[in-house]
Amino acid sequence: MVPNRLQAGVPVAARCCGCARSFVLLLAMLLVSACSTLPTGPYRDVGELPPLQWQGETTPVAAVADRVRDPELLGVDDEMREFVERYTGSIRHKRQRLRMLHAAIKGPATFGVQYDPEAGGGAREVFHRGTANCLSYASLFIALAREAGLDASYQWLEVRPSWTRQGERVMVNLHVNASVDTGRTERYMVDIDPLPSRDIAGTRDISDSEAVALHHGNFAMQALAAGDVLTAWLHTVRALELGPAQAHMWVNLGAIYRFAGQHRAAENSYLYALDLDPYEHSAMNNLVVLYEIEGRLDERDHWDRRVSSYRDANPYYHAWLADEAVEVGDWAEARDSYARALELAPENARLMYSLGLAYRELGNKRLARRYLEQAIEFATLFSEREEFRVALRSLSEGS
Repeated sequence: MVPNRLQAGVPVAARCCGCARSFVLLLAMLLVSACSTLPTGPYRDVGELPPLQWQGETTPVAAVADRVRDPELLGVDDEMREFVERYTGSIRHKRQRLRMLHAAIKGPATFGVQYDPEAGGGAREVFHRGTANCLSYASLFIALAREAGLDASYQWLEVRPSWTRQGERVMVNLHVNASVDTGRTERYMVDIDPLPSRDIAGTRDISDSEAVALHHGNFAMQALAAGDVLTAWLHTVRALELGPAQAHMWVNLGAIYRFAGQHRAAENSYLYALDLDPYEHSAMNNLVVLYEIEGRLDERDHWDRRVSSYRDANPYYHAWLADEAVEVGDWAEARDSYARALELAPENARLMYSLGLAYRELGNKRLARRYLEQAIEFATLFSEREEFRVALRSLSEGS
């Protein structure tokens, strides 16, 4: 459980903890901020989606209502209410109530939920089963926290993307946790499989409905991995009915249509994702693949250039280059790449810290101190701030 100062709305992306998987060229997921209004594009409404044509059968959107049920992610029963009352009922202050609830859920002597990347489901299921992945654990904690009178919500995290050594972007994943507001402008993140703070590029609260949409999206990806295209399509459409502004879901839908051989439907899905988010890298990459398959080389080259432009304008691409340079001990190259990344993301405390370390290794203690002090000033996570202070103290002691 990590305290985190409240932030303005920022887009979010993340890794997989069994929540959702992305497949290179088949589908690549990128989490993006939801838009307040939907654009005008190939689809004005999810109900206008073309039916799935698969194995000689035609399945219309109307079939989703009969064949897909929404899970009750946040339902609680009497045993769960008794659990909350036992460990938090006599505690007045919200922060202490949160700490006690977290300890009770986490502690092996009281409850001790275990991490399992395949253990999905709702709060009740997790409570009685004792295993959870990131999304199902978030559901459990939020349900119990609300029962304890706490302001809890789902949160997804933007994770720094990574690339291959040839500059090609690799699998992008999704991470979800719980966020609890205890007042005093502080918010706590609660996670069964925490990300290293250096991998977090941003956070954003999502609604309960969006969380249900993510559940359907996760189920769809598991079905697609098993070759069940129909189930994957049904649950992806339901996810879009619940959260039509989630660009990455449109990319996944396009990938399913392409798998089924419905190229126009796939193309329209990718283009709609780009209407929602013009920087949706996964949609661009899938268009490159689709146009390559169809021999539409001018259009392929257009989107290939867009992919390269996106990469070069992405601070985390330059941070990745810097990390690669660090691995081989090239601190001058690391310094230059961290500096370029910081130009593109001038308030990123982790990049300030990394640039400070590069200057330290190059023997420039003045600039090292400058960037470490800036990193401490801009850090929003308590754990990050302490990490940066340790580095600054070490630098001072070595002077």
